[in-house]
Parts: sequence; structure tokens; C-alpha cells
Amino acid sequence: MLDRVSKDAISRDAVSRDVDRRGFLRLTGALAAAAAVTQAVAACGGPASNAAGSRGGGSGAKSDTIRAGISYSLSSGFDPMSASGATPVAANNHIFEALVDLDPASRTAYPALATAMPLAVNPTTYRVTLRKGATFHDGSPVTADDVVFSFDRVLNPANASLMAEFVPFLSSVTKVDASTVEFVLRYAFPLFADRLATVKIVPQKLVTADPKGFDAKPVGSGPWALVSATPNDKIIFKKWDSYNGHRPAKVPNMVWYLTSDATARVNALISGQTAAIEDVPYIDVSSVQSKETLQSVQSFGNLFLMFNCSVKPYDDKRVRQALHYALDVDKIVQTAMFGNGTPSTGYLQPTHPNYHRAATVYSHDPAKAKALLAAAGVSNLSITLTTTNTDWVNDIAPMVKESWDAIGVPTTLDIGDSSGQYAKVDSDRFTVLLAPGDPSVFGQDADLLIRWFYDGQWPTTRFRWHGTAPDVQVRALLDQAARTSDTATRTTLWNQVMDIIADQAPLYPVVHRKLPTAWDAKALSGFRPLPTTGLSFLDVDTA
Repeated sequence: MLDRVSKDAISRDAVSRDVDRRGFLRLTGALAAAAAVTQAVAACGGPASNAAGSRGGGSGAKSDTIRAGISYSLSSGFDPMSASGATPVAANNHIFEALVDLDPASRTAYPALATAMPLAVNPTTYRVTLRKGATFHDGSPVTADDVVFSFDRVLNPANASLMAEFVPFLSSVTKVDASTVEFVLRYAFPLFADRLATVKIVPQKLVTADPKGFDAKPVGSGPWALVSATPNDKIIFKKWDSYNGHRPAKVPNMVWYLTSDATARVNALISGQTAAIEDVPYIDVSSVQSKETLQSVQSFGNLFLMFNCSVKPYDDKRVRQALHYALDVDKIVQTAMFGNGTPSTGYLQPTHPNYHRAATVYSHDPAKAKALLAAAGVSNLSITLTTTNTDWVNDIAPMVKESWDAIGVPTTLDIGDSSGQYAKVDSDRFTVLLAPGDPSVFGQDADLLIRWFYDGQWPTTRFRWHGTAPDVQVRALLDQAARTSDTATRTTLWNQVMDIIADQAPLYPVVHRKLPTAWDAKALSGFRPLPTTGLSFLDVDTA
């Protein structure tokens, strides 16, 4: 790693030597990692050779189990009102349904629990009819009362639901009859149908009786029912045989191994113990691609810098800008990410339909960085950079330190697990955070992606920007855009917001990721890589 953060330009040969060295270090632990995963698979019920993707056995029989490698741990519960971690959100997309869901790969809306897309009674009133015969995993029917309850609990400020910021346009949700619900909006909102996907429908009786139990073992109406979930180990699902929706499970069982160790995850796929893995380490992309099907999909998912704007000198945008200009992001992408990323030239990734090149683009300009610090009257600045221990972030963090050291800002890395680092953030014990983020798991419209970071919890209790003049302006423009039915006007307003965010940079992307997903195409049919974190096995069968 030391030669990769050299202040000198890194040659192709140097990168190659580093890859070889890191590859050797990975190989020293490969046998142990593969053995550990094999034991875990065997202990999960059924022989390891029965895994979808296993090359063992030679029976040619179709597997009854999909096995997958997940890179993120299970650090929270599953309640869809509050779950935001990559793993529970991905699991919930199999366990729960919304009235309208988004296709996991294309991100286009389709009726899920609803029989059809919402019917507009007038510009601020919609009606939705439930799918006949839909049942929760305890066998109880899905009713209009459950739908009203699911939305009311999200909208209730006392519940502090993370989903509330996605539906601020809702005035009321009421039952019309046993299978029909009416939505009244505060104002006409053109993205209403898509936004319904952010609220999953839950059984009122079970949630009310035991909220904590429901959070630990959720019950939905989706094609897969949760059997058990063990943090840092695995999540076990089974097919919900009574599911009558558009996307029934095609295999009886599914197991997700929570394998944060990258070597173990890769070896599990190569050895046939799992049929698909997410988050292939960038250093392993070429070797995995030579053995399995692999695709890197451009995503909104990004690595961002976030500043504590209540602490000097980070309350001055010139300091925040300086630290962005100091970064050699092209070098980061090519060296640490092996080309699997896009330097941020706007808040959204270039493949997004609403991409806008920001008026402020942070090219590598150390001289400008120094000048901005001087103009802000800042000297002798040193930084403790709080960051997470995610594999690909670990490869980038030393290069951020190198860039800031080079402009005379000595930097110390404080690396830890996400839960611990965000505990510091939320208790105001940080100055600068480098971390990954991907709200596109909830939706891809620009309003949602901006509001996740710039409305609600993040500006209020994390980067502490709430109430500043730019913050007020951003939220006013977002609200104005939400209320217009004219696409061109809405786009113009969003672009203004993204220009302000780029200029102010209290939280701003450094790079947008490409997400390498690998799978055994001979073991799975219908599998598609996603433009978001996580994996999806909707419509997927074993071969």
C-alpha cells in the first residue's frame, strides 16, 4: 500500500508490482477463507455441493437453494420504516412489497401490491386498489387497514422514520373499502407513483403487538419469507408458497452469507460455494472475470467528504473547497479503484437521466487549494479523518491523506466500523468524514437523491448545516421543484440546487462508484447486476 500512496507519479510497472504483492497476500489466506466458507455452507442445512453454483457432486440436478455472498454486515434490524443499511434494505426488497415497487435493475416503477398504477382522481387525489388474495407470511390477508397503518407510522413524527422525508407531499391516507386506499396530497407531485416504493406495507397486527420482534424477524407479503438472520453470519429465506404477485420465488430456499472478508467472498464464488457475490474487490475484477461472469455497473453510490460545519474552520466553504481541490481523484480512480469509478463532476453520476455538470468542478489543483486556505486565514491546519473500514474505502483513504499532507495539512486516519464512526458523527466528535453512501436503493429520482443528504437528519445532526442561508435556499428550491408539473422548470430548479451543493460542499461526492458483481451464469438464470448496493434474486432461477 505504501508504494501506491507515493507522492511521485505511479507508473504502470509500480501498479503491477503492487497488484502482484497484494494478490500474493490474498493467496496466503485463500485456503483458510475457502475452508471457512465451505464449513459455513455445509452447516447451513444440506451439503455444500447442493449450492447453486457448486461444481461439486456432478449429479446435474437443479439446486433447490440459491446461495450468495453479501459484503456488508447486518448491523440493524429489518423494519422497513427505519432500515437503511445495505443488507437489510436488499433483504427487504425480497420480503416486503410496496404498492408500487421499482425494478431492482432498471429502476422503473411497476404495480406490486397494487393491481395497477395509482388512479388520479384529480391532481392531488389518487386511489389504489390492492391485489386480490395477497397475504402476509403469517397467512393473514393484506388489507387496506394495513396500508393506512404502514403510511401513518412513517408519517408520524414520533416514529422518526427515515422514509418520512421521501413523502412530504402526503396529507392523508384513508381507507375507501377493504381493498381500496385513497391518497390526498398537499400539492400535486408528479413523482407520486414512483415514490410509493419507499413505503413497504407491513401487517398492523404483528407490528403493533411486538415492534422489536418484528424488527428482528419481519413478516411481509413478498415472494421470500425470512427464516432467520444471524449478524456476521447468514440470512436464510424460504419461498412464500402463497405469494400471488408478479414475481414469485422460483427456488425453494435462499441463503445469504454475510462475508465482509473480500478474499472469502471471492473464493466462495470461484469454488462454487456461492452462485453470486456483490462488491467484487477492484483488485480482483480481472481474475474473477476470467472465471465467472462479471459486470461493473455505474451507480450513484459514491464516496463523499462530509464536514462538521459547526466547527471552525469547516464552517467556511473555502476550507471545504480547498480540501476537495487538493484531491487527485483521477489518480484515486485509476490506482485504488482500478478504473471502476467516475470522478464527480456533479452531484449525480453522468449516467443519471438528470445529470448536470456543476458550475463548480473540483479538479486536482493544489495551488488553488493552498490559496483558498490562505484566503480563509487558515494556517497550521491538521485533520483527523474519520473513515470506515470498508475494503474499497480503505484503499482510497491513504491517498486522501497523501493529498492533504502534500498541501501542508497533516492528516491522521481514524478507521473503524460504520456503526462506531457514525456514533462519533452523531455525538459531534468528528471534524471530517470520508464514507460511502447510496440512497439510490430507495429510488433514483433527483429529488430523492438530493433530499436524502440535504433534508432531515444529515444537515441537522450530522454535517450541522441546517439553518444556514444556503441550506434554506436548497430546501426552498427543492420544494419549488416538487410542486411544478413542468419538466423543464423542475430540471432547471434541480440544477440550481446541485450548483449550490457543489459550491458549498458540506457533504459532496468525491467519486461515483462502479459496482462489480460476479455470478455463475451456468448456475443461475435471469440474474442481473444492479446499479445499487446489494443483490436481487427476484425472477432468478437455478439452472
